Amino acid sequence: MDKDKEALVVCSDKSMGIGITIWDMDTGDHLLHIPTCASPSHGLVCLRKQFLVASQIHKQGSVGGGAIFTWALNKPQSPLRSYPVEAIGSLSSTKDGLYLAGGALSGNAYLWEIANGRLLKTWHAHHKSLNCLLFSNDDSLLISGSDDGMICVWSVISLLDTEDSGSFHSLLHYSSEHKSCITGLLTTSGSSISVLVSSSLDGTCKVWDFVSGRLIQTQVYSLAITAIALHPEEQFLFCGSVDGRIFVNKLDVGLLEEQFVVAEAQPVVLNGHNGAITALTFSESGLMSASEDCTICMWDVVNQVIIRRFNHGKGAVTNMTVIPQSSLLSISKNQRVSNRFHVSLLEKFPQPANSFKGTLNLLSLGHSSEEKQTSLDFQSTDSLQQHISDLEKKRTPAAVQVKVETCIENRMWATRMTKHVMEMNKHLQSRLLDLMEYRLFWSTQIDSPTSKKRKMLKVESSILEGEEEP
Repeated sequence: MDKDKEALVVCSDKSMGIGITIWDMDTGDHLLHIPTCASPSHGLVCLRKQFLVASQIHKQGSVGGGAIFTWALNKPQSPLRSYPVEAIGSLSSTKDGLYLAGGALSGNAYLWEIANGRLLKTWHAHHKSLNCLLFSNDDSLLISGSDDGMICVWSVISLLDTEDSGSFHSLLHYSSEHKSCITGLLTTSGSSISVLVSSSLDGTCKVWDFVSGRLIQTQVYSLAITAIALHPEEQFLFCGSVDGRIFVNKLDVGLLEEQFVVAEAQPVVLNGHNGAITALTFSESGLMSASEDCTICMWDVVNQVIIRRFNHGKGAVTNMTVIPQSSLLSISKNQRVSNRFHVSLLEKFPQPANSFKGTLNLLSLGHSSEEKQTSLDFQSTDSLQQHISDLEKKRTPAAVQVKVETCIENRMWATRMTKHVMEMNKHLQSRLLDLMEYRLFWSTQIDSPTSKKRKMLKVESSILEGEEEP
């Protein structure tokens, strides 16, 4: 496989038997099918381009319902099955793949450390079902959206503080501006301010400065918005609607002293689906859209035409992501894996701070070193603890080794935690400096006649060609 090629990953929530389908995006060829997966919307994430993690739809009598499955992309056989205390719907992971957040129908939120499966925090985040979760680009904030239109912004540093059992101090901002279910969340990285975009079934997309919590812009549509995506250049917002149309509006926040509304005048409209848009994302090839009509379209957004159409006749697509095809390459026995990334079973309940659960390289006496470790370790907490207990009773050299490795692993965990917090602190300091510069510049412009903004802005249909009326 060409390492530069991309693969399209999709799944449905219709039944566990449909599984995950992976296509070659350049040719449309079927690359791989992973059985046993039925994931709800926002329930599929890719970890470090190495693993797929999917929450399973919770249906009466379903096998595996409410579980979280994890597959290694280079060896997608039987998944690692974790069973949280309640069914999880939406998922999100940090960019470095260290932490996984999950949202439940009850409104509860969960935060796990992926390498050892430790449940770091659980808290009641919303009064209604938690539909969307998203880590900010610097992983310092966690944004959540619920079925009642509420959006909350949480401090990840506070959430990682295992000594703090409450969630009140972790909440930075919240908003109830949306009047219906939140359907999408995304953040930008290139602006001088930290921008969050949210979509809702109330027919609006709202743009926020999520550091200060200020509402900057509202885009109004006559239809419910079911999915959103941002162009890689972060200038255009693509909004999928309940009738299958995709609206394209310019995202121009600029230096604004007050919020404004973008009217549904004449946005660019992409027509190609016969059902509600369920997912939107961008790839190197262009915009990708999935729909309840069981198709996925690849778009040339400049010419507003469909380049390729993928048919997923097994059911409506609920989740879609793009991965490099090189992630699917199997690792040979003679190939050395650098910085191997571990994944473990996810805990149901938080454990005491001095407890240990994770992946260990356990040496079995009488076996060769070539047999002791594969490219991926999935360890069960119960079997691991029983193994350690048996070794301690026998007072064997292996017991001493286990104790040493446990101490080393705990120290490595503390080191990773410290490094992660320091990195987030660095990002926060940079954001604060950018915010101060922005406010200083804004204060010098507030008295200028050019700083007055109209309440209503219209976006021309030629925005994708870069042409704007004077």
